[in-house]
Amino acid sequence: MKLGLYIIAALLVSAFGAHFLLANPGYVLIDFRDYQVEMSVPVLVFFVALLVFAIWLVRRLLIAPRLLGEAAGRYRAGRAGQKLTRGMIEVAEGNFARGEKLLARAAHSSDSPLFNYLQAARAAHLQGKDERRDEWLKLAYEETPGAANAVLLTQAELQLDSKQYEQALATLRRLDENSRNHGYALTLLGRLYFKLEDWQQLGQVLPRIRKFGRVETATLDEWTMRVHCEELEAAPDGDAVIRELASVPKRLNSDPTVLEAYYRALIRTGMSDKAEKDLATAIGKNWRGPLVRLYGIVEGADPSKQLKKAEGWLTKHPEDPDLLLAAARLCLRNKLWGKARSYLESVIGIRPSPEVYQVYGKLLNQLGEADAAAEAFREGLGMVSDEPLPAIPHLAADSDQA
Repeated sequence: MKLGLYIIAALLVSAFGAHFLLANPGYVLIDFRDYQVEMSVPVLVFFVALLVFAIWLVRRLLIAPRLLGEAAGRYRAGRAGQKLTRGMIEVAEGNFARGEKLLARAAHSSDSPLFNYLQAARAAHLQGKDERRDEWLKLAYEETPGAANAVLLTQAELQLDSKQYEQALATLRRLDENSRNHGYALTLLGRLYFKLEDWQQLGQVLPRIRKFGRVETATLDEWTMRVHCEELEAAPDGDAVIRELASVPKRLNSDPTVLEAYYRALIRTGMSDKAEKDLATAIGKNWRGPLVRLYGIVEGADPSKQLKKAEGWLTKHPEDPDLLLAAARLCLRNKLWGKARSYLESVIGIRPSPEVYQVYGKLLNQLGEADAAAEAFREGLGMVSDEPLPAIPHLAADSDQA
């Protein structure tokens, strides 16, 4: 539409111009250093137009190579983009080998082949071709050294997915050296340390993960508690146990998992009396099963007083299996075999477990009931075995307390 208007306008201007110029073509004289050039106005206009056209033509010829190069580049980029898209589609549809080939071919003609190489590495990884995966990643780094972090993160993710934990750890440590507080790298490093159960290293990196990482609060709390529980287990003495508990964040130091580790550490370091008193206080304030079970294990200074306290709790929690098991163990310490048996049989009726059957079997063996003891042990083992167990041979009566 616009072109037609331009043509009409040009014809009108030409018609009017021709009318006036033909009626009186005018006269032009150019005098330059004794040279004179005479011509009519139409001729001058023609030469000026010819000069403008010549200048335009020369300029186009000069920039033609660049324009051709840009056009060729756009064509190659378009083709590379098509191959990239087709490669991604093939990978998404599960055709990993074909997708990898298309991605690799597109990389050679792409202006920024980094993405192609990274995706080709993922395609090779999905085929289980680790060597080829690493080769694509190497090419990605060589093509774009400035994207080293992106390449290393991709490599670490793929290594973790392949359960190549040692290689992933080396990659993440290298990345940590390159970019000290990279949030996602710290997150992966924390997950890897947790999976490897390297609690010392996890404890060292936790402060930076809290500050720079991208870990959900619940996961971060889980890691924190596990590190502190391991520190409690390794504490050399009671004072170290108490100091370690004090270092736990306030919102976590009352968690049953942490408290159980704390009380077990007190017991291990010879502070059973303190453990028994603190346990009784904690249970009285907040009833929690793991701590109640532990109360039956801790050996306070006065076993009868400890049993009396547990039986006092039974008036409010008569069918609590954790408390019944704790009371049964305290009865065993006080050599009250009949009462212990009654409590254990109540637990078995409410919530049987391998732990309960183990204690029950020891008690029956102590009482000389070898057949019943063997059956109790078989029942307990059967709860952790997928196949039925044969009868267990008679056991000699325990000489020690169950």
